[in-house]
Amino acid sequence: MTDTFSFKVHATDGTARTGAISTPRGEIRTPAFMPVGTVATVKGIYPEQVRATGADILLGNTYHLMLRPSAERVAKLGGLHKFMRWERPILTDSGGFQVMSLSGLRKITEKGVTFRSHVDGALHEMTPERSIEIQGLLGADIQMQLDECVSLPCEEAEAERAMRLSLRWAERSKKAFELQPKGRALYGIVQGGAVPRLRIESARELAAMDFPGYSIGGLAVGEPQEVMLDMIETVEPHLPKEKPRYLMGVGTPDDMLEAVARGIDMFDCVMPTRSGRHALAFTRFGRINLKNARHAEDPRPLDEESDCPALRDYSRAYLHHLVRCEEMLGAMLISWANLHYYQDLMRGIRAAIAEGRFEDFRRETKEGWARGDIPRLT
Repeated sequence: MTDTFSFKVHATDGTARTGAISTPRGEIRTPAFMPVGTVATVKGIYPEQVRATGADILLGNTYHLMLRPSAERVAKLGGLHKFMRWERPILTDSGGFQVMSLSGLRKITEKGVTFRSHVDGALHEMTPERSIEIQGLLGADIQMQLDECVSLPCEEAEAERAMRLSLRWAERSKKAFELQPKGRALYGIVQGGAVPRLRIESARELAAMDFPGYSIGGLAVGEPQEVMLDMIETVEPHLPKEKPRYLMGVGTPDDMLEAVARGIDMFDCVMPTRSGRHALAFTRFGRINLKNARHAEDPRPLDEESDCPALRDYSRAYLHHLVRCEEMLGAMLISWANLHYYQDLMRGIRAAIAEGRFEDFRRETKEGWARGDIPRLT
């Protein structure tokens, strides 16, 4: 165990890399997928199950937790780790994305954002300083600067305005973070829409501020995958090699596989649990929609070779039945299966990079998805 935050690359294969982030609360193996615990819970999954899938770190949401139950209340109750019974590292976002996307009424100024809660309409103000204060009260091990995330597509002038504001907020966030205990880390967030020169300028300016880690924000917001990948390729050469890189809000298994190939170390996304609640399973055979009638009499599990009970021990027919009857167990089991598959994908990626066979792993994984899960007729 360490009392500081550090990152070490253990092996590279092309631009892909594997390593570890060390924190006082434990090590995070990279590339890492962070399950999303928006309001201090990964939906439908016990914390013990999340840990058993192989997750080293969870994500909590500053915006939602500041509204309910409030950062001050969480702090009074011993911090987010104790509150949700998760002893390992937690990363919190800044709340900026939710302020922009969920708040019906908001006003952005140099100082920060004034907005009305989507819960009860109450008026709140989020500044860089307040965002860092909230994340500190929660006790997050890795925290994010406050930024302004624009939706894509957007005008270049709007992307530039938001990027420059985010850089100024980065400086203020960093200064506010100086009051936090040793061992925590603050990441800067690269913005700039889909404009290469803005992305490069943002990355260079943030690198000069010397953050412990760097996030790439404002992607996976509806743009085509090729745009997202182009922006990663644009930004990557301008981020310090010795610092972790986090692609925010991504994504599908294919998104993560392609982003790892371009040098990304960390991911988060609600997709495994949200899809689980809508009967969509992610497996090494690709996506399986358990609403489909073809599963009604299929005795096979989702993956008989898996060591996850949700994938190995329950028939597709049973999962289909649970979904059709709208039983909550169906959503719970499929969410569990998805989180395990995401972590299994990360394990495979890390091993492949360490062994210098990442390209073979990427090709074989995609071939498995393409083959699908329907038995061939003999």
